[in-house]
Amino acid sequence: MDQKRLFLAIVISLAILMGFQFLAPKPPSTAQRQATQQTGQPAGGQPTGVPAVGPAATPTATPAGVPRDVPRVKIQAPRVAGAISLLGARIDDLVLSEYHETIDPASARVRLLEPRSEPRPYYVQYGWSAAPGITAKLPDNDTVWTASAPVLNQGKPVILSWDNGAGLIFEIEIAIDDKYMFAVEQRVRNNTATQVQLYPWGRIRREYKPALEGYYVLFEGLFGVLNGKLQETSYDSAKTDAEKRDARLRTEGKVAEYIAYDATTTGGWAGLTDKYWLTALITNATVPTTVAFRHGPAADNYQIDYRTAEAQTIFPGTRASLPTHVFAGAKVVSLLQTYEQQLSIPMFDYAVDWGWFWFITRPIFSAVDWLNHHLGNFGLAILVFTVFAKLVFFPLANYSYRSMSRMKLLAPKMTELREKYKDDPQRMQKEIMTLYREEKVNPASGCLPIIVQIPVFFSLYKVIFVTIEMRQAPFYGWIRDLSAVDPTNLFNLFGLIPIDVAHYVPLLHVGVWPILMGITMWLQMKLNPPPPDPMQAKLFQLMPIGFTFMLAGFPAGLVIYWTWNNLLSIAQQWMIMKRTSLPKPNLAKT
Repeated sequence: MDQKRLFLAIVISLAILMGFQFLAPKPPSTAQRQATQQTGQPAGGQPTGVPAVGPAATPTATPAGVPRDVPRVKIQAPRVAGAISLLGARIDDLVLSEYHETIDPASARVRLLEPRSEPRPYYVQYGWSAAPGITAKLPDNDTVWTASAPVLNQGKPVILSWDNGAGLIFEIEIAIDDKYMFAVEQRVRNNTATQVQLYPWGRIRREYKPALEGYYVLFEGLFGVLNGKLQETSYDSAKTDAEKRDARLRTEGKVAEYIAYDATTTGGWAGLTDKYWLTALITNATVPTTVAFRHGPAADNYQIDYRTAEAQTIFPGTRASLPTHVFAGAKVVSLLQTYEQQLSIPMFDYAVDWGWFWFITRPIFSAVDWLNHHLGNFGLAILVFTVFAKLVFFPLANYSYRSMSRMKLLAPKMTELREKYKDDPQRMQKEIMTLYREEKVNPASGCLPIIVQIPVFFSLYKVIFVTIEMRQAPFYGWIRDLSAVDPTNLFNLFGLIPIDVAHYVPLLHVGVWPILMGITMWLQMKLNPPPPDPMQAKLFQLMPIGFTFMLAGFPAGLVIYWTWNNLLSIAQQWMIMKRTSLPKPNLAKT
């Protein structure tokens, strides 16, 4: 029975870690790669409420009727550059000045938003809709606004204005801070003799489906915090949910709304998230607002929008306004937390995908980030964090190693019992269990060092993978990006053979650090008592090889953590064996 328990513990440990293989990156499909080249067509009619997403996209070509040369206001801020289109009042061109596409400093900077005339339209837009019975002329996609200044700088807002020629003057004041937050105030001045009821709205629209990262542990899509709850809707779910809802509306004789999800909230935020980047509308904290997640009727067009739950009544000679914010930039954790406090944005740092184990992942990130600020290198921070984690789990690991050490001391007695009762398996198991109880030995304790670090391993994986702080963070030597796999490869002799073997067989990519991890794992297992069962012994021998190939596809930072953790475990176990007077293992013997 004891051997069955041991075998079961080993299988469970191996299964958990093999499960991480499903978390490894999956290359984009052909359809996903093609999706990155899709573009949207002009928006359809302007329905009552917020403009819904438009009709089918035309691949690669500039959408018909969308001019490329339009009047613009430049954006020149410390961390972003771009422009605001005066045609339609869109923030539709935004480049993140501090981030490059690759680790090459000469590579292009990350472009977050693009105009509708480009291959990947992605923009923020503001406007108004009329309450029932109101026939006033309102600004639309073809409206050309007038700007108060040619450039938007930090501390120097720009006011976009438009006069409908019938007594209503519309204004959109846009300001930007030194990072990624835009402050937007929508205003309407009523110079007519009658009151007007209008709904101010804002939207983020992406007129294509991006090529997703393809990780099971990473959420990408439409999401936000509404009514204090995190709401996530993937791109595929947005499409299917909107189609189901529209089909139901049509059967009831109603007009399709293209809505996958909607909610009325006071305060909150919603947007589109990528792995490292976020574009999000932050609603007014005091005004009830209806937020909707939408998908276009005939193409992969996605939209997050808000509209005030009640119409604003603008009396003659008065003005109504609605201040809101929009975030467009990198998901830097400390920055999100600062905005959360300063602007009272609920759970804004949840824009980072902390996962189900957020109560472990967030403290681990805080610890590693704090160490990085003091050590100046995330790789060193991971090494020091590993030492700290070993100290936390020291009592449990110490018990495990002591138990295994006593098992080695009991090996002669166990061999004697097996020989003595080889014809009576039940009696043999009974005598072995009695020996374990008398000597206070747990035969399954050898798996505890692996099992106890699974939550830490998973959480550290999330930290390395999803936080932008780890993006392109260098270590030493050939590791220039801890969030990417080790670039070296055993199967092309570490670059001596000019062939990318992994391009043809992805499994054949095993770098230096995964090999070091496999060696340290083998050394650690040599310190453990060999299983008496031949099948179990073979499984132990194969585990380091299997883990080497599995972890080869994981971020280098995670493999470095595992290797360093193995070395610390070896040192700890060696000391315990020395104190228990065990003979040193013959590591040269395979």
